Amino acid sequence: MATSILTEILQLAGILAFAISGALVGVRRQLDLLGVIVVGASTGVGGGILRDMLIGVHPPLSFLHWQNLTVAIAGSLVVFVLHPGFARIRHFEIVFDAFGLGLFSANGAVVAAVSGQTALTSVLVGAITAIGGGVIRDVLVNTVPGVLTRELYAVSALLGAGSAIAILRLTGDATLASLIGGALAVTLRLASYARGWHLPKARFSGDSTA
Repeated sequence: MATSILTEILQLAGILAFAISGALVGVRRQLDLLGVIVVGASTGVGGGILRDMLIGVHPPLSFLHWQNLTVAIAGSLVVFVLHPGFARIRHFEIVFDAFGLGLFSANGAVVAAVSGQTALTSVLVGAITAIGGGVIRDVLVNTVPGVLTRELYAVSALLGAGSAIAILRLTGDATLASLIGGALAVTLRLASYARGWHLPKARFSGDSTA
């Protein structure tokens, strides 16, 4: 019982973190109230919906549990009301996005593993869960998805999911796996942002003539 409650808390914490990051993007793009709520809520619940579709949960839990969408909308509303007090919106956006990435990557992988998926499938599901909301957010605001450009974004998601599955296999403790895997993903994401770590990028100097 305690484990399931903590798992639900981690799920809601991830939804809130991603919703806040999405709403901050909406504010930065000067969207109206509805736009901020749509972007924030979609970011918050989008990854979980993708996870449920991948592991065969129909309908997705966010369509059944009112808490998920409520938390996402509430977080978006808070950002819309309080955003004038955020001196560095981009900074807050990165921090909350990192926490959402960590919580969703590890917890998503653990949920997939507990449902009977293989280790590889669980890691991939966890990573997709973590980046899914961010991709939806970036598409809604007409931006190249951050997973394709930002500092070790997908690598952080894979680290969180992979370490969570490894810990789950070693200890059998889903909560511990989610916490440690999530912490590792958050740490790498924030460190890569602070230090500007990137994977190698393609170099293109412009059109060339044959």
